[in-house]
Amino acid sequence: MLLAAANGGFGMSSIIFFVLIIGLMYFMMIRPQRKQQQKRQEMMNQLNVGDNVVTIGRLHGVVDSINEEEKTVTLDCDGIYLVFDRMAIMRVEKKALTTTETTETKEEAPVKEAEPEETTEKEE
Repeated sequence: MLLAAANGGFGMSSIIFFVLIIGLMYFMMIRPQRKQQQKRQEMMNQLNVGDNVVTIGRLHGVVDSINEEEKTVTLDCDGIYLVFDRMAIMRVEKKALTTTETTETKEEAPVKEAEPEETTEKEE
């Protein structure tokens, strides 16, 4: 007790300890949350008509229209059109390719004709 009073109570080591704790909290909690928010914002910015999405209520649908002013999305769920807030979109799934897109993007490899093999017959 006398030794602590002689050093002035809280010393420089205590201040460094508190700074380290705050720094650790930043890197363990705040920074990953910001990265997650940025990733979600990028996903929302890349949302297009025709994308397959899943809402926070696990409802699957296709984006029919996007209203930027009201920040809403209209989803086509098997012919039923529902309007959701953009924040209700949990994830965007890969857009399914249609048959016309797959045939246009496929590159056909040139077909080589089989050449007849040369055979030599042994004479007896």
